[in-house]
Amino acid sequence: MNTALSRLDRIENLFPDMMRRWARPLQLIDEAELPADIRLDINENDKEYLVTAEIPGARKEDVRVSIDGSYVSISAEIRKDEEKKQGRSIVRETYRGSMSRGFSLASEVDEKTAVAKLEDGVLHLTLPKREGSARTTLKIQ
Repeated sequence: MNTALSRLDRIENLFPDMMRRWARPLQLIDEAELPADIRLDINENDKEYLVTAEIPGARKEDVRVSIDGSYVSISAEIRKDEEKKQGRSIVRETYRGSMSRGFSLASEVDEKTAVAKLEDGVLHLTLPKREGSARTTLKIQ
């Protein structure tokens, strides 16, 4: 199957080594130190969803959680500043970026009683299920 995305992948793969060599002198922060995608664990009981999201390097003022019915969206701005002295030189490394993740749940969330806490780069969400939004199965007549 030939899609626009597969054509783009082929274009990106034409000169990857050359591009990596050019970018290497400009790369100050190790890629392993940059934040990855938001990782999620979602557990459910009869009354609520319990979500744990790993957002390394995030501060609570830079994290946003949005709820729209059964759809939950998490976004974060990540900032990393580091200064190193090497002899008489000072190297300042700066990273600014954002990450986001969205997911749908089986039941709508009662956003008025939902709770979000960020501790050591881990976001804990308690998302109560909205009453009356449980799925039902209709009897066929």
